[in-house]
Amino acid sequence: MTDRTAIFDSVAAQIAPFNKKNIALTESTSFAGDLEWDSLTVMDFVAAIEDEFDIIITMNMQAEIETVGQLVDAVAKLKAA
Repeated sequence: MTDRTAIFDSVAAQIAPFNKKNIALTESTSFAGDLEWDSLTVMDFVAAIEDEFDIIITMNMQAEIETVGQLVDAVAKLKAA
C-alpha cells in the first residue's frame, strides 16, 4: 500500500479514537498544536501506526514529525524501503 491517499485515510482512521475534539484532519493538522496531544498520547498513537503498517518509526523520526502530512510521508517512505 504505497498510495498516499490510502495511507492518509488509514492514518486518519488511526487518529480517530485519539481525536477527542473531532478536529477536521488535513495534511497540515499538527499533533501537538491542533490535536493537543501529550507525549503519552503520541506514543500510543505511534505504536498503533507501527502495528497498522508493520513499520518501525524511530525516535529521531518521531521528533521530526509534527503534522499528519509529515507522518503520511514517513509511512510511505518506510513502506517503500
